[in-house]
Amino acid sequence: MKKHILISGEKGVGKSTLIRRLLEAADLTVGGFYTKMDESPKEVMHPIYIYPAKQPITERKRLQKNLIGRCGEFGRRKESFPAVFDTLGREYLEDTQGCQVIVMDELGFMESEAYAFRSAVLRALDSDVPVLAAVKDKQGVPFLQQVRQHPQAEVFAINAENREELFARLLPLVKDWKRNA
Repeated sequence: MKKHILISGEKGVGKSTLIRRLLEAADLTVGGFYTKMDESPKEVMHPIYIYPAKQPITERKRLQKNLIGRCGEFGRRKESFPAVFDTLGREYLEDTQGCQVIVMDELGFMESEAYAFRSAVLRALDSDVPVLAAVKDKQGVPFLQQVRQHPQAEVFAINAENREELFARLLPLVKDWKRNA
């Protein structure tokens, strides 16, 4: 078994939910980041924010400084802010002292121009700390290809039919991270 777990699948299939469930069940100390799209119906371009994984949901604020981009309906129109990935995103990936797992939820196409962030992602995959990541199921994006093909990572495809089976399959592996930390 490879060290890192990458979960890949279509938008809305449950990648982030699976990660959250695995981490809650294994009770691991986390580092890394979460991203969250604000899907407010009054917004034409939905803002997407980045947060440190160790920050409780109740403390997460939607501010200009952690706005990583905006996305139109069905991802047709996009606007990304690579500087935010390169500062906050990189910082969240490097601030992993004492964590048992590095969370990357999620990796996609918006960080294509965020070179410092991308380097931090690859350094995390090269490290000894296990990574649990959601990776967009987007073909033709060289960075995502590089992540999915990392020699220490195994990609697990998630869909509506296999979500529960995948949870049961991955939970013992994730719990092992706690014993081996």
